[in-house]
Amino acid sequence: MNVAFPDGHTVPALGIGTYRMGESSRLREREVAALQLAIDSGVRVIDTAEMYGDGGAEKVVSAALQGGRRDKVFVVTKVLPSHADRRGVVAACERSLARLSIDRIDLYLLHWRGVTPLAETVEAFERLQQQGRIARWGVSNFDVDDMRELYGFADGSHCAADQVYYSASRRGVEFDLLPLLHSHRVPLMAYCPFDEGRLLSDRTLAAIGRKHGVGSAQVALAWLLTKPGVIAIPKAATAEHVRENMGARSLKLEAEDLEQIDRHWPPPARRQRLTIV
Repeated sequence: MNVAFPDGHTVPALGIGTYRMGESSRLREREVAALQLAIDSGVRVIDTAEMYGDGGAEKVVSAALQGGRRDKVFVVTKVLPSHADRRGVVAACERSLARLSIDRIDLYLLHWRGVTPLAETVEAFERLQQQGRIARWGVSNFDVDDMRELYGFADGSHCAADQVYYSASRRGVEFDLLPLLHSHRVPLMAYCPFDEGRLLSDRTLAAIGRKHGVGSAQVALAWLLTKPGVIAIPKAATAEHVRENMGARSLKLEAEDLEQIDRHWPPPARRQRLTIV
């Protein structure tokens, strides 16, 4: 399944995240190999951030893009709220570009809201886009009220994505945030699709997985892949985990599987606070 951004560009719904990568030189080779395997297996979205490994994750992504892989990958990175003022965003973007060894970021996100007025950050994003340093901009950890405020700005409609916590066991976004994003044709990027690992040992998902001959991870991802307009970005720092995640692409959950998950974790009946890590 592909997901479209507001400008019409499409990407596969299953990407890969890099949280906690780039923190150890001992693990660098393994992390680079995992990302390259993901790219070679058809993954097209790599999500990272200047915060991850204090820039180290972006350097791991840079190494993974070598060998002619850059043109295959939609690179997403994020700016810290402490760098979100007019000058700070521009400087942070240049540092990220240097670490990534690319000349343009495909999607540049505000990691979360800080003290800088949102309008100032949007202005800086627009300038970077006009200069060709980023192709698109978006936000992360924005709930409904944040998005409505953003849409109140003249250029707020240019927001290309919202990256939030979303998994089968954390479904609060389905009540109001996901419908709002759908109405603006904006993708939701789902981080922590395994609920920080808790879903990997869940009995309900394990039972569904046994029926299909797969593990809980594939079921959790396959469930997200049934959601229109959602891009899942599970972290996978080893080749083994990459292969496991890729298995979700061919897993077709049946109606009774989805009903079982709904009974275990019912869709939200009221507004819930956004989960943030």
